[in-house]
Formats: sequence, C-alpha cells, structure tokens
Amino acid sequence: MRAAVFSEPGPASDVLAIVDRGLPLAGAGEVRVRIVLSAVNPTDTGTRAGRGVPDGVAPPRVPNQDGAGVVDALGEGVKGLEAGDRVWVWDAGYGRANGTAQEFVVLPRRQVVRMNDDVPFEVGAALGIPALTAHRCLTVAGDGPARLAPGALAGRTVLVAGGAGAVGNAAIQLAKWAGATVLTTVSSKEKAELASAAGADVVIDYREEDVAGRIREVSRTGPHVIVEVDTGNLELDLDVIAPGGNIAIYVAGEVRVPFFTANLKNISLDFVLTYTTTPEEKDNAVAAVAEAVNAGAFRVGEEHGLPILRFPLDGVARAHEAVENHAVGKVVIEVTEPLSG
Repeated sequence: MRAAVFSEPGPASDVLAIVDRGLPLAGAGEVRVRIVLSAVNPTDTGTRAGRGVPDGVAPPRVPNQDGAGVVDALGEGVKGLEAGDRVWVWDAGYGRANGTAQEFVVLPRRQVVRMNDDVPFEVGAALGIPALTAHRCLTVAGDGPARLAPGALAGRTVLVAGGAGAVGNAAIQLAKWAGATVLTTVSSKEKAELASAAGADVVIDYREEDVAGRIREVSRTGPHVIVEVDTGNLELDLDVIAPGGNIAIYVAGEVRVPFFTANLKNISLDFVLTYTTTPEEKDNAVAAVAEAVNAGAFRVGEEHGLPILRFPLDGVARAHEAVENHAVGKVVIEVTEPLSG
C-alpha cells in the first residue's frame, strides 16, 4: 500500500515522502480501515515539524489524525461493524506511528465510528480533532451538560471566536444542534459569509464593528459560554461574558487574566486539548458528534461554512503547507477512490 511518511521532523516538502508498505493486519479488537480521505489539522503539521503535542512516538511516522473511509477487515472480537461500513476515525496518529495519510490504517475498535450511508466522506474527515474539540469546549463548564444533544444548550448563548475556522465551524453547528443562540466573530466579509452559512445567529466582523457593543446590543445577558481561539481576546471575553460564564480556550498562547473582572463575575476559565481528555469525556464527545452527523446536523462544504480543499496523496506536502499558511476551509487528502473495492 502507499503511505506518506516522514523519517525526521522538518519542513513538509523536505521530509514527507510517499513509500510502499505492506498491508497491516487487524489484531484482536482492531479494525482495518481503507482511508478515502485523510484530513490535515494544525496539530498534524506541528507533529511533522517537530513541535507538536508530545506523545512519546519518534519518526518514522505516517501523519494525520483524522480521516474517513470504509471498513476493510475486522479483528477477532470486534462487534458493531461490518466490512464495507462507512466510518470516520479519530486520534489515529496520537501515541502511535501510523496516522491516516496512507491507504489502510489499523485502529482499536473504539476509534472507528460508523456513519450512515448517506453521510459524505468529506463530513467524516472533517470530524475528529475539530468536532471533538468543539464538543469539549461546549461542555466543559461545571454547570453545563456532559454530552450535547438536542436541547442540551437551550436558553444559553454561545460566543464562538473565529467562526470560519474548522473548530469554530464545528462549534457553531454543534451548539445550534443543541439549541443554543450562537454569536461569532470573524475578520472579513468572506469569513462572515461562511460563519452565517454554518448557522450562526449573529456574525460580528471584529475589524469593522465594536464587538463588545454589538454583543450587548443582541444579547441581554452576554454569552454564557465562549469558545476561544485567541488568548489575546481574554480581556474582551471577560468584559462581555455573562456572570458565572465559562471561557474554553483550545489554542496555545500566553494568558494574562484580569483578575478583578474575572473574580467579580465568578468566571471559570478552562483549557482544552482533545487528545488528553478523559475516556468518559472523549466517549461523550464521540457519541454526540456521531449522533449529530447521522441526524444531518453537521455538514461541510462552502454552502455550510467549511470549504473543502483537496489534494492527492502525492501532494501531501502541499496539503500540510496549505494548513501552515492558514488556508480557509478543511484540507483533505484523497487517499483512495470512494468506490474502489
């Protein structure tokens, strides 16, 4: 089979190569998946560059955590899946050397999630890190639900910073599915159109509008939950958030907390990394995301706020570079044909 491999950390065009490998076997409790689409996330490019989340695994490695494809083989004892099922996978390359940028990957049954036959592979590939991160951000508050479902966020207002990004798009769609009123910030007219397409109730261009003033105009209480992509927004977040609200930050950066403002409002501040959530938190996220997807509540494409940017497997380096250059949309690698056997 063909696989993208890097044998040492470094720039994508220098270290990524396509090689031939033997077909991996599915052991007890494992599933072999033929990958149709492999997705590229910022954490994937970070791992390849040598500055990713430490997981104790040294190169050579096949990059990329997320993907979608078809069940190819089942190991002994695997239940709930059959050969030919359409599936999405998560954390494929965390703590192991084999991610999804290869024709076949073997994973524990828990990390292979069936999706309905009418769900496009593009949707499955766009889940994983972005959707599971978004779910955790939306549920980390102490008074919030442990698992999203229709109505779980009814009566709550959510502010999503960066609504045109992959996590922002997922947070908007999941929060709307769960019944929240969703506000979001963006940096351009084009990104505003994407955030609106994702379903946000109010979209604020922070380069053209007074964000705090606009939030006060449209929300009596202010947001109860803030999904934050930029630690530099913390002062604004504390200004507009509802008393007792929660701010969930999912990116790296220095944090300076204006103590009195946070203290006065009894705000909670949480840091989110989907890789290291507890098994219960991860299982809740996977189950909720799978339910939303199969219900048709999570969609992708420009018409749903997340353009799909495609690259062939031979273009894996260009795909990684696109993510590093902050491409707007979801970068996916076409690994195998959807209808091949």
